[in-house]
Amino acid sequence: ASSLFTTHTPVPAGHDHFSEDYLRTYMPHYADRLGVSWETFMSLGKINASDPHEAYSMSVLATKLSQEVNGVSRLHGKVSRDMFKDMYPGFFPEELHIGYVTNGVHYGTWTDKEWQQLYDQTFGKDFIKNVADASVWEKIHQVSDEKIWNIRNNQRKILVDYIKERILKNLSRRQENPKKIYQAIEGIDSNVLTIGFARRFATYKRAHLLFNDIERLSRIVNNSKMPVQFIYAGKAHPADKGGQELIRFIIEVSRRPEFMGKVIFLEDYEMELGAALTRGVDVWLNTPTRPLEASGTSGMKAVLNGVLNFSVLDGWWAEGYRKETGWAIKEESTYDNNQLQDELDAETLYSTLEHEIIPMFYERNAQGYSPEWVRWIKNNLAQVAPHYTNKRMLDDYFERYYNKLFESSEFYQENNFANATEKTRWKAKCTKAWKAIEVDSINSINASDNSLKLGDEFYAEIVLDITGFNKDEIGVEVVFIKQSIEDENETVSVYEMEKINDKSNGYHATYRCSVVTKNAGIFSYSFRVFLKSKFLANRQDLPLLKWI
Repeated sequence: ASSLFTTHTPVPAGHDHFSEDYLRTYMPHYADRLGVSWETFMSLGKINASDPHEAYSMSVLATKLSQEVNGVSRLHGKVSRDMFKDMYPGFFPEELHIGYVTNGVHYGTWTDKEWQQLYDQTFGKDFIKNVADASVWEKIHQVSDEKIWNIRNNQRKILVDYIKERILKNLSRRQENPKKIYQAIEGIDSNVLTIGFARRFATYKRAHLLFNDIERLSRIVNNSKMPVQFIYAGKAHPADKGGQELIRFIIEVSRRPEFMGKVIFLEDYEMELGAALTRGVDVWLNTPTRPLEASGTSGMKAVLNGVLNFSVLDGWWAEGYRKETGWAIKEESTYDNNQLQDELDAETLYSTLEHEIIPMFYERNAQGYSPEWVRWIKNNLAQVAPHYTNKRMLDDYFERYYNKLFESSEFYQENNFANATEKTRWKAKCTKAWKAIEVDSINSINASDNSLKLGDEFYAEIVLDITGFNKDEIGVEVVFIKQSIEDENETVSVYEMEKINDKSNGYHATYRCSVVTKNAGIFSYSFRVFLKSKFLANRQDLPLLKWI
């Protein structure tokens, strides 16, 4: 009643599974401690409790033991509903109680002091209290273009100096050849468009995408009129050989003569380095395989520092992207084949760099700056930044979950847990009596003989035998499903039928509906029976559903 399960990734490796033998070895006492049988304990971690071969899922366990579940971005909420849908047969994924709160980042930790000073001057000293207020951020448009451009130039210079110092320290520690150290440092330029990529080197992050066409990349970074430098950093999991191999490959590329000082890989990735990069680069690059990026937060940190994002529309950027605030690689995959999709996305990456990002950065006015680039920075700060702070995130958690869960916890603790005891008994009664529900009669049009057209009235009456239940505990609804051209059914609408207060004897209940169709197309329909009670926080609290 007071628990919220926040699931953080759709990647299978992020959801632990264990065999029953493993649990018997390390957790043999847990069932007794909980006062349940071993079979009941095992069922808590399985979708199909009767399957002895199904592994025990910690995510299934957390979902079953939590009143609420959420993903960490709007898209991840949808992905999570699809991921857990087999736990709730009979429900459409979009009906599940799994919601979302998009991640946010801590303003004071990740925003450079130079930007913080500008924000205080522009937004007022109480800005920290209103950091999630979009109307306040709109005032960024009052700041002069030159001021914004100068801050960005200074931040890039600070980053370049930091990178040179870091490289010098690392190479000297390894007793590298002085000539090699000089070559690695000499080419890094604080006046050049700088693009950053730093994160865990999981293979789905696709750090390799930029290197899909080495010759084309060489032409981009060696353009004498509009040069570009790419800064990479990250670590791979000790068991992730693919990620480790990718790091080795990028380091090898960075040591080639044509890429020396223009593609840089920085060692020992940690918070300090991550903060330096999200403050100092001009563009933050993110190229995950859709839809495996649950949220991502590095791009949010970049936004607070006037850095523009260039990312696949996945995770937070799928909802954060606005026109003229950054660049996007579309959300939908074109190919099922990963290699073909990588080639297409790499082509989009190169093309966007060559025809949009690089020319815009170097298109300078008489004052020596790019007015269009600055305009995008201001758009980015006004339209994106306020929505991805931890203040907004905490507000969302409180409004959507914490307050509701607190009230639920209070309710079930009242009178020495009297309500909790009553709910437990009620659930046991419902589970036992559910299969006894039967249809006495259905009076409705025949969908196979009579298609529903726009504006038609649909009428239905159903009489149920609900032995074991009060009439207020059972609801019936009609579900209209639109038949699509691709033979994929699309749920259009659900209407609860009205319970008629007739004088039928015993456990018979009558339900009626009269619905005027509001959508054009070919529809099918069906009915389903569901539970109603003050004890149910949502339909999946006791996921009993009967289609008729």
